[in-house]
Amino acid sequence: MRIPKRPVSFCLSLFSPEFPRPLDSRISFYSGFHYKTPNFSFAKPKQIHSTGVNQLHMSYMMDKGQKAVLGDKRLSSEPMESSDGVQEPCIWSSPEGGKDEAELGKQIFCNRSLNMRNIIAVGFDMDYTLAQYKPETFEKLAYEGTIEKLVSNLGYPEELLGWTFNWKYMVRGLVVDKKRGNILKMDRHKYVKVAYHGFRELTKEEKVGSYGNTLIRDAFDEPDYALIDTLFSLAEAYLFAQLVDFMDKNPGRVPAKVDYARMYKDVRSAVDMCHRDGTLKQMVAKDPIKYINEDKSIVPLLKMLRDSRRATFLVTNSLWDYTNIVMNFLCESRTLDACNFDWLQYFDVVITGSAKPGFFHEESNANLFEVEPESGKLINTDNGTPYGSGSVVGNTSPSITLKKQNECCRVFQGGTVRHLHKLLSIESSSQVLYVGDHIYGDILRSKKILGWRTMLVVPELETEVKLLWELRDSRKALQLMRSDRDHIEDQIHRLRWSLDFEDLNADQKQEKSALVEDLELQRNQVRIKHQQTQRECHQNFHKVWGQLMKTGYQNSRFAHQVERFACLYTSQVSNLSLYSPNKYYRPGEDFMPHEFNILPM
Repeated sequence: MRIPKRPVSFCLSLFSPEFPRPLDSRISFYSGFHYKTPNFSFAKPKQIHSTGVNQLHMSYMMDKGQKAVLGDKRLSSEPMESSDGVQEPCIWSSPEGGKDEAELGKQIFCNRSLNMRNIIAVGFDMDYTLAQYKPETFEKLAYEGTIEKLVSNLGYPEELLGWTFNWKYMVRGLVVDKKRGNILKMDRHKYVKVAYHGFRELTKEEKVGSYGNTLIRDAFDEPDYALIDTLFSLAEAYLFAQLVDFMDKNPGRVPAKVDYARMYKDVRSAVDMCHRDGTLKQMVAKDPIKYINEDKSIVPLLKMLRDSRRATFLVTNSLWDYTNIVMNFLCESRTLDACNFDWLQYFDVVITGSAKPGFFHEESNANLFEVEPESGKLINTDNGTPYGSGSVVGNTSPSITLKKQNECCRVFQGGTVRHLHKLLSIESSSQVLYVGDHIYGDILRSKKILGWRTMLVVPELETEVKLLWELRDSRKALQLMRSDRDHIEDQIHRLRWSLDFEDLNADQKQEKSALVEDLELQRNQVRIKHQQTQRECHQNFHKVWGQLMKTGYQNSRFAHQVERFACLYTSQVSNLSLYSPNKYYRPGEDFMPHEFNILPM
């Protein structure tokens, strides 16, 4: 947990509802046992600290009749739009840029210090990083394609074709229990807090019976479990839950000898078929605007990075033909019929078909092929140097200098990170910042194996932090309820100890017993009110799974992974354009529970 580097009047945690007790005397949200969240309105904050891993630091004043604002922008303000409805960029390097702090949902948050002056190359993933897909259309397309494969290739009943997809139901950070047919959300200690069998919520007793009685805690990893740690996985998780319900109600309607684990394997196989035969990407290529969000800040961001004398590269698992279509749309708003290669001017190296996360293993023997952009033909290379080009065969240290704007970058397929480092003349892994959306495929491997600096794109964060701000009063009330419940329980324990071990007369025992009964009634009132308020707060984020970065009062497993492996995290890759390319990102100070009541805020 972190605290601000400078004194502030109010500190709101991004990940935790816990507030230090010294704040209680500053702002009173609750008195006695009658809980009511006040309807305060907030004037313009004095300051906002955008860096800090576990906390959003905000100073504010209370002033009736005014609405909450952040910096010079209201929380509810709409972005400036052009005549065609697409958001107009206002990047840091523009004359208007850098004057105001980024609005709340577009800030970059820091887990580990990162001085951009030490970064010589910035790399990007494409799918769900540069290209933000629309879940209501893209995930629906993936869902329908998967069902079609299950029916036509794997023998599932045709009635599945009539099923519908709720793209809002699943969230990242969940874990699929393949054997039991359960979907779990757990905290950073791997305690299961929310669990569903299909779409039926498990009781507390069922959760404890399945996940709470083992002497050795389950790792919740493959092969018995699957992590829903990428947005690509949401559709398959939803379909698995539907199939679990279907099999429970219709045990004879699924293929013979199919259990929950086999059913999940079939779903994964159907998803892989959709990717192998190009079902998904063909549809996206035909009409990219239907499936991909436009972002006019991407090109200005890439230009700003290149103007700051940094190399830029793209490493994607998508192949060249699809990569070219998507990048044409993102950089030039071109569709399939008008594609060219102008977007390559914004990169020094493009690697397609990279097969991440295997790409990050230097000992991998994957061959590197150069791609001829016009024809898509693959050219055999020796560590990046084409055979027959006049270069010395066997040269193991080819490199490229930072190219000029009018020069075309080189496009490759396959290879390993070893090839990339040589192509970009990178001497130290810590000189690379890589931006991706996938904890396992992009961030964990590049950070843990290579030591690259990393930035995780979490699109859900934009809505989450705004809700945290809006619910700050309720979260403060929750913390105070917990504190009062603890105080009442301490009194009960004291009285019971006295009744058990002290020499009391009959009147004293009767008096203390009555006090215990009264305190137990008060404790139950607080407990019930706390549970109701917590559930309401929980459901504001998501009706089923709650806050992405939280499970109860603990950081969720997903939040724990973000904290461990992402140096920076933010909601969109283009948020980098709102900050100086030479910025020194600094986290807040680590803050442990024993320091809450000691260190002044």
